Amino acid sequence: MHPCSHHGIGNIAPATEAGLLRIVTSALNRALDAASPAEIIDAAVHSVPRGRLAVVSSFGTESAMLLKNVADVDRSLPVLFLDTGWLFPETLAYRDTLAARLGLTDVRTIRPENSAVAEQDPDADLWSRNPDACCNLRKVAPLAAELSGFDGWINGRKRFQGGNRSALPPVEVEGSRLKFNPLAQASPAELAAAFGEAGLHRHPLEHHGFTSVGCMPCTSASAPGEAPRAGRWRGRGKTECGIHIGALPVAERA
Repeated sequence: MHPCSHHGIGNIAPATEAGLLRIVTSALNRALDAASPAEIIDAAVHSVPRGRLAVVSSFGTESAMLLKNVADVDRSLPVLFLDTGWLFPETLAYRDTLAARLGLTDVRTIRPENSAVAEQDPDADLWSRNPDACCNLRKVAPLAAELSGFDGWINGRKRFQGGNRSALPPVEVEGSRLKFNPLAQASPAELAAAFGEAGLHRHPLEHHGFTSVGCMPCTSASAPGEAPRAGRWRGRGKTECGIHIGALPVAERA
């Protein structure tokens, strides 16, 4: 099944045409132009068939706000978490703390295939030799495989993070899926205020100057005044891991 009706779109029969998804996306973006994060998540829940919508979260420095809104709408939504094998212990602990605090009932930890890691990164130095290939092995490929069972997904990107995120709409078409960006329009000040109002724990590494947290070898603290993601792949001319560039593959449906 494919994305269906919500927000006055009308009944849409199952179809695979990219044009239909563009129509759905256009209608959703008009309806959600000034919507809150929770309203965008609610639209996602009602626009994608039940059981075919997932949340993808890094449990990073700003993840709590997305996940709080997810829990407020439907805490049973599957939350996909990529454990690359290179994550900070603090991130793994934060995942468990935050999931328990918010009552999330279906957090799924996704890991790369052991055989693929043994073949492509036998010396555990691929991050240094070819960071794009390392991200593909440890993040892009595992997530693509996991998302093959879903028609839509929710993520936590924001416009203020810059780069190719600076013009994010509430909803995008990604291949044969809908991709929802509930926090696209959120500002750093709004996020900080929301953290305080909700009484949410911050990622432990924020106290050490990390404004964005990924894998240990490719993440550093940011200096005051630097862009939020300046510490990611510092000096490598790389700003994205790859899961938000292009369309992840979609498996054939029965």
